[in-house]
Amino acid sequence: MKLLEDKILKDGKVLAGDILKVDGFLNHRLDTALITELGKDVAKQFAKCGASLILTVESSGISIAFAAGQAMGLPVLVAKKHKSQNISDGVYTASVFSFTHKTENTVLVSKEYLSAADKVLIVDDFLASGNAAMGLLSLVEQAGAEAVGFVAAIEKMHQGGRALIEEKGIKVYSLACIKEMRAGEIIFN
Repeated sequence: MKLLEDKILKDGKVLAGDILKVDGFLNHRLDTALITELGKDVAKQFAKCGASLILTVESSGISIAFAAGQAMGLPVLVAKKHKSQNISDGVYTASVFSFTHKTENTVLVSKEYLSAADKVLIVDDFLASGNAAMGLLSLVEQAGAEAVGFVAAIEKMHQGGRALIEEKGIKVYSLACIKEMRAGEIIFN
């Protein structure tokens, strides 16, 4: 999506350790007009997928998932990184390693909100090595639900996460695909 690519080129920054800093518009300070357009694009791409639910992980994927959910008329389920007092004991859990934070998190969703009847579109901010995607797919599989697609706002193609998802027969759609990046230069596919 050219709109997102242009924004990344204008306001994104490549940091050491293969990190792309987009917090000024995508996951800390939110460019609401841009995110609304991302949601519309996701809705257009997955209009006929039959999804009943969008799943994301807290917290960076929430805005994009919300915009897609709003455009598609679907609820959004957020996989939590911490179990709070108001979540029942009946949960699905998965271990997810965060590339950016270099931490392992156990994410969870309540069995009350994810069931075998669901067709799930997974939406996240980044697709890199596929750790978050595999964790979210595990939650879907534990519920006996069906994953009907995976969406990433930004994919770092050189980290190989797409192949892990496609091996499961799931359609992957990325709004911006980065082929290479280094200080001062981002090359899109």
